[in-house]
Amino acid sequence: MATVPRPGGHVCGIDAAMEVIGGKWKVLIIWALSHRPRCRFGELRRLVPGITEKVLSAHLRELETDGIVHRTAYDEVPPRVEYALTETGRRLNEALVPLGAWGQRHVIDGLQPR
Repeated sequence: MATVPRPGGHVCGIDAAMEVIGGKWKVLIIWALSHRPRCRFGELRRLVPGITEKVLSAHLRELETDGIVHRTAYDEVPPRVEYALTETGRRLNEALVPLGAWGQRHVIDGLQPR
């Protein structure tokens, strides 16, 4: 399902961003597409271990509706579809880099906050 603004608007920018990237899988899809600029569905599924085809398909549709992902369908037999980040998606991924660094330092590496 595409992002639908809440009645009354957003509390802050983080609230608005979380509406677009919320959930377990969307940031991982964005991360995977940042490492593979053009990616087919099966490749994406391998890059995001644990995601089901149904969830991946639904999230890709939502991210496309939100302007984060671009879907290109080629008129070939067998059909071929590739996904890529839009410029908005690339900017969103850049904004997520500090969050990833924080997670690496404080969760994965186990360092305590100062």
